[in-house]
Order: sequence, then structure tokens, then C-alpha cells
Amino acid sequence: MKMLAGLFVAALSLGSAWASNVLELTPDNFDEVIGQGKPALVEFFAPWCGHCKNLAPVYEQLADAFVHAKDKVIIAKVDADGAGKPLGAKYGVTGFPTLKWFGPEGGEPEKYEGGRDLDALAGFITQKSGVKSKIKPPPPPAYEILDAHTFDDVALNPEKDVIVAFTAPWCGHCKRLKPVYDEVAKDFANEPNCVVANVDADAQVNHPLKSKYGVAGYPTIKFFPKGNKEEPVDYDGARTEEAFVEYLNEHCGTHRSVGGILSELAGRLPEFDTIASQFALAAGAARETLYKDAVALSETVGPAAKHYVRVMEKVVGGTENYVEKEAKRLSSILAKRTLSPQKLDEIKIKANILAAFTPVAENETAEATTGRDTAEL
Repeated sequence: MKMLAGLFVAALSLGSAWASNVLELTPDNFDEVIGQGKPALVEFFAPWCGHCKNLAPVYEQLADAFVHAKDKVIIAKVDADGAGKPLGAKYGVTGFPTLKWFGPEGGEPEKYEGGRDLDALAGFITQKSGVKSKIKPPPPPAYEILDAHTFDDVALNPEKDVIVAFTAPWCGHCKRLKPVYDEVAKDFANEPNCVVANVDADAQVNHPLKSKYGVAGYPTIKFFPKGNKEEPVDYDGARTEEAFVEYLNEHCGTHRSVGGILSELAGRLPEFDTIASQFALAAGAARETLYKDAVALSETVGPAAKHYVRVMEKVVGGTENYVEKEAKRLSSILAKRTLSPQKLDEIKIKANILAAFTPVAENETAEATTGRDTAEL
């Protein structure tokens, strides 16, 4: 019985090997396959190589993704530390895994230096051969993808604060970070000067960046502040959406909440908050005086004070329940979140300013203002 079970397992193992769509090449069959009219991606690997073992399941998926086009493109591998050692020497293989692209007529191959994830490999094959894979393309990430050619234009832009995650496709911690990082990028999508970006530091083309910024493990996350690009700051906080949002708000001067909506402080001006609170308690001539004070102050502050003044105009003009009704209307719009992010930002700022017109006792107003000033310090 045990023997039968053993034979069954062995048969399954052989079946799995037979089912592979990756073509195994040796010196005996290499020239019969490569350069015979079909382009090919060839992995030169070593059985003991850890990176090769990490790549193996991805490479199998890659071959499966192009199985419908075996007559147009080849996905193959060579044991360059075993039977295929002469081939490794012939094609200048000095490390494992090494991937090379051979044209339809063979000849000198092109070294593949992109990412080792399925999407990157499949995209490369499609680009080189024109053959599309069976992979359903994932939606593009919300964060910016940088490489050695685009890094300086974004991360070193003196007008932008930029957080960069240096990752590797095979890294488990990076894979767990990816969905969180994508949500963070969505949260800050409406902040053009606070950029969330990613670099595949394992790709050959990005090795100069890896070396320059001392990336020794994955993920490595660094913040490039607009005022000091020469000395990026290591991010050592938690890898949660909440932690990233708090960190970026502090370092970018933004007011985002988890989910992307602006926080309660966005658009608020402490000096106008004081006037607004007093305005809500005042009546008659006192209210008129506060309104005039606000108009005069707004001329020195600029557009940021515009909505404070508008609310006072409405109330002074006789719309006594304006604050309460408008606050309810805006709250309903924000709850539905059907408008564009830019419009939602405008509405949230208006709602925040309306909240400043809540009647608060004079001593409580002073305490709140002092607390806010202390927090901002």
C-alpha cells in the first residue's frame, strides 16, 4: 500500500514536470530551438541559487501566460551550473539568475534588466515580440513608479516633498506593503507637492540608485524633503496607512485623513476662528463690528479668509439659520462622496470653516486657540 502511495506521489511529481511550459535547453538542443525564427526569453539559472528559486514559480506563470503563443515566442531556461554550463560561458553569464532575450535569428542576445515580477516580465516580452499575454493587466498603482531615468525629476524636485519606497518584487514584506502604500498614494492624490513613489531597487537599471541611497534591505523607505534633497530621511515608522498619513501630514504640511478626505483643520485660520466664535455669540452692533474686523483682516490674509467673510455676510444679511442649514447640506455631500476629489476638498474646507461659527464660551475659545497654537508649534 505504501509502495502504491509512493508511486502515486512520484507520478504526480512527474506530471507536474511534464506540464511545465518552460522549455529546458542544453548544449544538445539549444541551437535547434534558438534562432530558428522565433524570439525567446532564456533564464540561465543554478539549482542552488536562492534568487532562482524565488523566480521559478513566477517564470512558470510567465510561460503559462504565453502558452497560447508557443508558435510565436519561447520561454526557456538553461541550468548554467550543470549541463548548460558551456552555454552560460558562451553568453557571458556571471551571476544567477541571468535572463537574456534572443531575437528570431539568434545572434548576440539582449540582457534583461527589468523587474522579476510577472507583470514586468510579461510586459517586456510583449514589448519585444508584439505578442500579448493572457494576463489581465492590473490597474495601475496610485503611487508613482520611478526608475534611474525619472528619479531625479520627481524625487529631487525642489518644489516637492517625496516619500520613496525602495522595493524588490520577490520581497514578502514589500508585497504586504504594496496595498497599504497604494492606499496612502490615493489619500494624497490631490496633493501635487506631496508625492508617494516607488522604485524597484532590484532591477539592474536601478542599481545605481540602490547604491547611492544605501539600500541594504527591502523595503527601504526614505523621505526627500523639498528643502534638503541631499540628505533624505529614513522612514522608520509603522507600515500602516494611518502611520504614513500622520507622517506625511507632519512633513508635507498637509491635512489629510485616512481615506483621503481633508482633516478637520484644513482651511482653518486661528485668528479667524476666534472672530467666528465671537461672531456666533454676538448680536446687533457687536456682530456688525466683528464682521468689519474680519473684512479688514481678510485684506491682509488673502483668499484663505474668503469663506469666513462670506459666512458672516450671509448672517449679517439676515439669513440667521444659514450656518446650521449649510453645515447639514455640506455634511450630506461629503457623506456621499460622489464628486471629484478637488470638489470634495473645497466642500470640506467650507464645512470646516462653518464649524468655527459654533457658539463657544469665551474662556473655552481661548483654551482651544492656545491648544491649537501649541500643537502647531
